[in-house]
Amino acid sequence: MTYENRRRIILLILSAIFISSMTMLNLLGTSKFLDLGFNFFGFEIPIILAIGVLPYPITFLCTDLISEIYGEKRASELVWTGLVVNIWLAIILWLGGIVPGFTSSDLSVESKNAFMTIRALSLSTITASMIAYFLAQYSDVKIFHFIKKLTKGKHLWLRNNASTLVSQLIDTICVISITHFLSKSIPLPEGKSEFEGLLVLISYAYIFKFIVALLDTPILYICVKFLKKYLGMNDSNF
Repeated sequence: MTYENRRRIILLILSAIFISSMTMLNLLGTSKFLDLGFNFFGFEIPIILAIGVLPYPITFLCTDLISEIYGEKRASELVWTGLVVNIWLAIILWLGGIVPGFTSSDLSVESKNAFMTIRALSLSTITASMIAYFLAQYSDVKIFHFIKKLTKGKHLWLRNNASTLVSQLIDTICVISITHFLSKSIPLPEGKSEFEGLLVLISYAYIFKFIVALLDTPILYICVKFLKKYLGMNDSNF
C-alpha cells in the first residue's frame, strides 16, 4: 500500500471516530447522569457527569492528531463537517417528531413517548452542542497551531494540553448552561442556587475532562510517532 493511500485511510478512520463520537454524545446527552466520584488519599473527589460527556474527549484527541499530522486546514474541515452532521441529526429528530406515527398498540404508544422524550433531550443537547462545539473545536485548532508556530513545531505536549484545556472549558460552560436553560433536564445539586448548581456541574465536568486531557498526552505522543512513521512523514516536531 502506498503512503498516499495510507494517509487517506487513516484520515478517514480518524474522521469517522470523531463524527461517531459527536453523534453518540448528542444522542446520549443528558439522558442519564453518572456518579464517577473517587477517593484520592482520603479525599473524596465528587464527579457527576451526563453520560454524553464520556465520548467527548475523544473528539479533541482526533482533532489534535489530524492537526499535527495533516495540518490546520484538514482539522478545520473536520470541524465544519461535524457541524453539518449536528445540523442533519437535528433535522432528522425534528422530522421524526412532526410526521404522524403508526400506533396500533399500547407498545406503539410507549415507543412514541420514549422517542419524544429522547427527541426533546437530544434537540436541546444538539442546540447547545452546536454552539459549544463550533466555539470549542475552532478554538482548539487555532490555539494548537498558534502554539505550534510559537514553539517552532516543538513541545507537542504543550500545544495538546493548552489547546484542549482551554477549548474544553469553553465547551463545558456553553453545553451545561445552554442545555439547562433550554430543557431544564440537568439535575442541579440540592441546597444551592441555580448559579451555584450550574457552577458545581461545570466544575465536575471540567475536572473529568482535565484529567482525561492529561492522560491522553502520552497516547497522543505514541499515536503521532507511530502514524508519522507508518505514513512516511517527518517525526522531528516533538
